[in-house]
Amino acid sequence: MDPGRAYFFCGVGGSGMLPLALIVQARGGRVAGSDRALDQGRTAPKFDFLRQSGVDLYPQDGSGVTGPDQTVVVSAAVEESVPDVQAARRAGAAIITRAELLASLFNAAPKRIGVAGTSGKSTTTGMIGWILHATGRDPTIVNGAVMKNFVTLEAPFASALVGGAGPFVSEVDESDGSIARFTPTIAVVNNIAWDHKPLEELRGLFADFTAKAKTAVLNLDNVETAVLARGVAVGKTLSYSLTDPSADLLARALAPAPDGIGFDVVERDTRETAHLRLRTPGAHNVANALAALGAARACGVGLTQAATALSDFQGIRRRLEWVGEAGGVTVIDDFAHNPDKISATLATLHAFPGRLLILFQPHGFGPLRLMRQAFVEVFASGLAEGDVLVMPEPVYFGGTADRSVGSDDIARAIRRQGRQAEAFPDRAACGERLIELARPGDRIVVMGARDDTLSSFAEELVARLGRQRF
Repeated sequence: MDPGRAYFFCGVGGSGMLPLALIVQARGGRVAGSDRALDQGRTAPKFDFLRQSGVDLYPQDGSGVTGPDQTVVVSAAVEESVPDVQAARRAGAAIITRAELLASLFNAAPKRIGVAGTSGKSTTTGMIGWILHATGRDPTIVNGAVMKNFVTLEAPFASALVGGAGPFVSEVDESDGSIARFTPTIAVVNNIAWDHKPLEELRGLFADFTAKAKTAVLNLDNVETAVLARGVAVGKTLSYSLTDPSADLLARALAPAPDGIGFDVVERDTRETAHLRLRTPGAHNVANALAALGAARACGVGLTQAATALSDFQGIRRRLEWVGEAGGVTVIDDFAHNPDKISATLATLHAFPGRLLILFQPHGFGPLRLMRQAFVEVFASGLAEGDVLVMPEPVYFGGTADRSVGSDDIARAIRRQGRQAEAFPDRAACGERLIELARPGDRIVVMGARDDTLSSFAEELVARLGRQRF
């Protein structure tokens, strides 16, 4: 990036755009932006925060793009028909993608930690960033979610941390192929599973990503990542596992609890052992923690020091986040939106008593169509007897979309496999149904991505349950 240059972020409130805009601003860029959510009156606190941070906001009507001295930053989801893009074409302003800008910042750093994989990227990025921050490494962190450890009154949407000359830690996205732009010193791959792209294409992207790195931190418990590890040059792999004793870092003696999980970590070469208790539940978070400990080790942080820091990691917003309890009913907010994440959430919650009432809002018509059968299978196998799934139509904020597959198609297929699933035209109707179904001891889980209003919906459910007489 060019310090002093004007950058205009189209979709500045997005989970990937907001932290990048804050980093660019902190490094001397003049930042402005627009967002469809702002125009629609959604998530006002986020835009208040951006204004207070010195970001000028405009309607997404092209009025904020005025000359060739600006660089317009767009995401993969922004279409050519968006007025800001058309205005940039008319004004002769440069247009770059979010991934291009992030990669240029990332690749310029002296030590670069790229966190990739189908699931767990945000949590692992937050864990690594927190360990490096807590141990005085002065990292810069770009995350796709809010990291609770860095939230303050002045920074309620702390999805970025501006550091100095320390490591640059960032999520790296394979869904649009932009992972190919990143040259990591340390490449972390949690898992590889079918999501936005076919497996064959994903295998190539992740293999190229790890080949560039000095150290590849890889999960031996994931079939695809274990295969990937076998192709990495000798001496470059730092592996981890919950089950495989050949791994460099092995977790054992897992002690799950509703509000976290304890476990021991053994370092194979030194036999050093550390015990820690995460404040985030689930075996999948043990895997994320092992990845973070591996990346920290590659940065020169010892196991015991890293584990001590990680015990103070408060988690990531909307990852199995407890929202509240009323009338004996607990409401949980969760980012799960692909089959792997949904499976991990269901497995974690089913380790403890209580019926699950799940709202799952698909994160788009495209993903719903692409993963239709996988969604059916994960819910049909993951729901327990008595659990109920309710689904509104996929999130849709405009643009072109093939809407030939909807939530009712998924719900009907799940019912045919003997589980309870219902589809409704909108989220309000789902809320009514959840309140109608809820009984003391139940847990309501709000699942979905790409829609920040899911969190306010979860909060509203708690308030309504508080007024409910059971």
